[in-house]
Amino acid sequence: MPSAESNLFAPLVQAYLDCRRNKRTSASAQAFEEHVERNLFDLHEELASGEYRPGRSICFVITRPKPREVWAAGFRDRVVHHLLYNHIAPRFHARFVADSCACIPRRGTLYAARRLEHQVRSSTRNWSRPSNYLKCDLANFFVSINKTVLLEQLRRRVFEPWWMALAETILMHDPRLDVEVRGSQRELARVPAHKSLFNALATHGLPIGNLSSQFFANVLLDDLDQHVKHRIRAPHYIRYVDDFVLLHEDAAWLNRARESIENKLSGLDLRLNPSKTILQPISRGIDFVGHLIKPWRRTTRQRTMTAALQRVAEAAPEDVHQTANSYFGLLRQATHSHNDRAALANVVRQRGHAVNAALTKAYRSKA
Repeated sequence: MPSAESNLFAPLVQAYLDCRRNKRTSASAQAFEEHVERNLFDLHEELASGEYRPGRSICFVITRPKPREVWAAGFRDRVVHHLLYNHIAPRFHARFVADSCACIPRRGTLYAARRLEHQVRSSTRNWSRPSNYLKCDLANFFVSINKTVLLEQLRRRVFEPWWMALAETILMHDPRLDVEVRGSQRELARVPAHKSLFNALATHGLPIGNLSSQFFANVLLDDLDQHVKHRIRAPHYIRYVDDFVLLHEDAAWLNRARESIENKLSGLDLRLNPSKTILQPISRGIDFVGHLIKPWRRTTRQRTMTAALQRVAEAAPEDVHQTANSYFGLLRQATHSHNDRAALANVVRQRGHAVNAALTKAYRSKA
C-alpha cells in the first residue's frame, strides 16, 4: 500500500467517534473503547504502514421483512469504513443526482417518499391528468455486484494512491474467509441460495450491513442515474438503493426507457427482476420505500401496518413502550396516518400503556 498521509490520526479519531455514535452499547464497541487510545494507535500504525487487513465478520439472518443475511464487520473495521467514507464520499455526493437516495446525508426514506410524491403531482398536473409509472427492482442486487466494475468506477474519482489502495482493500475483501456464523442452520436455510453471499462468485457480491457496501452501491448505480437523467432524459425519476421509479404520461415511452435501462445495466453486470417490474397508471397507487402514494394522499404500506400491530401486540411487556413509539414515529411520516395511528393506539392501550391525544406517542404504564 502507498504511504499514508501525515495527518491521518485526526481523521481516524473522527471516524471512531462517528462509528460509535449509535453503537456505543454494543459489546464490540465497548471492548474497543476499553483501551481506545491503544487500539486507535495500533490501527493507525497498521493503516500508515500498509499492513491493515479487514478482520472477522459476523453473519446472521434477519427475517423481517423477509429472510436475508447480514454481515457485520468488526468494530475496528467499521472505524476504517467511516474513515474512507468521510474522506471520499463528499466528492461522489457532489456528482450524484438529486433523485439518488439512501446512505446520503438527509436523503433517507422520507426524502424519497416526499420527492416521489412531488414528482407524481408534477407528472399528473396535481392529479388533473392521467400518467403512468414504471417501477423496477434489480435482481439479487448486493450479491450480484461485480467488484471489478465497481473498482474502475472508484478509480475515476479517487486519485490519491493511498486512499485508492484502502478502498480496494475494503472492496475486494472476501468476508467469507473469516466469518463467525450466528444462528441455526434452519435460519440460514431460509435465505434463498441465489441471495446468499456464501454462494456468490469470488469477484461478485458485497456484504449487506456495512456502511462501505451501501456507499459502494450508490457509486455503482450512479452510472444508471446519469444514464436515466441525461441519456434517456427522464423528466421524473427517483431511486432508493436498487428500487427505482420513472413517471411519464406515455406508457410506450416508459417501455422504451426500460429497454434502454436493461442495456445499460448489462454493462454494469446487473439485470432487472422481471417479476418486480411494474408498468401501470399512477392512479392505482405507487408502493415505494414503505409508502403508498395515491391521489391526494400518502399512506403507510399495509404490510408495514400489519407488522406494526402484530409486533406491539406480541412484544414483551418491557419492550412495548419502545416498540410502539418506534412505529408511531414511522406512521407520522405519512400525510394521512390518523386511522393507522388510532389502530396502533388501541393495541398499545390494550397492553396497559397510555397514548397522548394526538396519537403520536406512547407513555409507560405506572405498574
